[in-house]
Amino acid sequence: MGPLTRSIHDPLPKVIIAITLLSTLLSKHLHSTLLELARVSALLLVISIEVLSVIQKWDPIFQLFSLACFFLFFIVKPLLSKPHIYIVDFSCFKPPNCCRVPFSLFLEHASMIESFDSKSIGFMAKLLKSSGQGEQTHLSPALYYIPPITHLQESIKEVHMILFPVMEDLLSKTKLSPQDIDILIVNCTSLCSSPSLSSIIINKYSMRDDIKSFNLSGMGCSAGILGVHLAQNLLKVHKNSYAIVLSTEITSAGWYAGNDKSKLLSNCIFRMGGAAILLTNREEMKKTSKYRLLHTVRIQRAFDDKAYLSTVREEDSNGALGVTFSHDIVQVVSETVRSNITVLGSAILPLLEKFRYRASRFRKRYIQKSAEVYVPDFRRVIQHFVLPASGRSLIIDIGKGLNLGERETEASLMTLRRFGNQSSSSSWYVLAYMEAKERVKKGDKVWQLGMGSGPKCVSFVWECMRPMVEESKKGPWADCIGLRLYSTIPMEHTYSEATGNGICKLLSYLTCEALCLKQNQTTCTKKVTKDLSKT
Repeated sequence: MGPLTRSIHDPLPKVIIAITLLSTLLSKHLHSTLLELARVSALLLVISIEVLSVIQKWDPIFQLFSLACFFLFFIVKPLLSKPHIYIVDFSCFKPPNCCRVPFSLFLEHASMIESFDSKSIGFMAKLLKSSGQGEQTHLSPALYYIPPITHLQESIKEVHMILFPVMEDLLSKTKLSPQDIDILIVNCTSLCSSPSLSSIIINKYSMRDDIKSFNLSGMGCSAGILGVHLAQNLLKVHKNSYAIVLSTEITSAGWYAGNDKSKLLSNCIFRMGGAAILLTNREEMKKTSKYRLLHTVRIQRAFDDKAYLSTVREEDSNGALGVTFSHDIVQVVSETVRSNITVLGSAILPLLEKFRYRASRFRKRYIQKSAEVYVPDFRRVIQHFVLPASGRSLIIDIGKGLNLGERETEASLMTLRRFGNQSSSSSWYVLAYMEAKERVKKGDKVWQLGMGSGPKCVSFVWECMRPMVEESKKGPWADCIGLRLYSTIPMEHTYSEATGNGICKLLSYLTCEALCLKQNQTTCTKKVTKDLSKT
């Protein structure tokens, strides 16, 4: 980890940097709020002048003045404002049954691989059992070989297997041809090929020579939403354009063949998946699009060394490449998500909720330190919550921190159980579940939250633009939407003192409960960190 560690010669303390970053984001939202307040004030002024001019029989010039104000604030300004961004439609990859990997098959194959010792096999068995995944998740065909084939050629085959079907399905549903696409963004964390993945797509579908293509790698589980954020910024500049975002994770490229417990986690939780999303800024697509983008908040903490090194892809002592999760990841995730939620809340929450939250903070700080801080009710403005399907404990903790019920966390838990952690594409399977259940209605607000290595956290708030018709008969949930949600498991666990408290806390956060190792077992009944409740 030495080469990744940078010298600490920051001109300002990291706390000041974090406060400055948060203040900048809050000032942007304050600016937009004040602008809307100015528009409302202008409307009230216009109405007042019109009423007075009629009652007092003023000169007609006053009426012309009020009409000019109305024209300026409510007609000219909207025409000059930035275009709306819409999701026309999206598609999710449904892996074939031949790629299904039940726990017994996974462990049987792992026991035949010489690179794993008996302790690692036992460790992965406990990881699988507590991960929150079901028996119908999928892995790449390359990982069914003994030993698994992780060559570049096999990874490219997996790219073809995932991205080609979702691309074709999306174009078929939207009745577009590849030549209609103006912007193409492809993201994959573990695989960075040459030619790039975006070039593979362009070559396959003979897309235009002036298409604006981008390839994102190393961005972690939030890369799918970050790709949409990049498309949003590009669509602000390029008018009347279509943008496609392809999001996937190549499991054969991320396989770890070693015995480092902090790296074995990726073998057990990451599974096969992919999604394609079509976005546009064409106003004529408003009636047929599924969602319209309302708010975007993006937070990153790579400036902090502890956060920067919380998730690192590196080689172990034997040269095997894998992803290391540090013991600081729980605190890092909590701080990053909390900062993101704080900024988003200041932008979308009603004034009453903001007042109650600030009043409770003031009371706790200056009057009664034992008092609890009020948690704002986001359900007053948000009807559906797309939470990161990274782990069962993470979903439950974010839900508890936001005072959400089982209904709000059901989609993320079911996605994790049915498809596993599909990294950057998971959030689209969660949204597809909500649509298949026919819960998303026209006018509903959807909060899409993504968290990834870096670390970074992105929030999107979407407004549903049309009814969801017959979504249960298509997409990845067509054959399993009736599955029953599994019951809640108490957050009690055992851990080994030899392994240390850090790995216990880490695994309890990313899987359902920390793991019980065979040696020196010590029972502990501690809850996962509840820092999110401070938001």
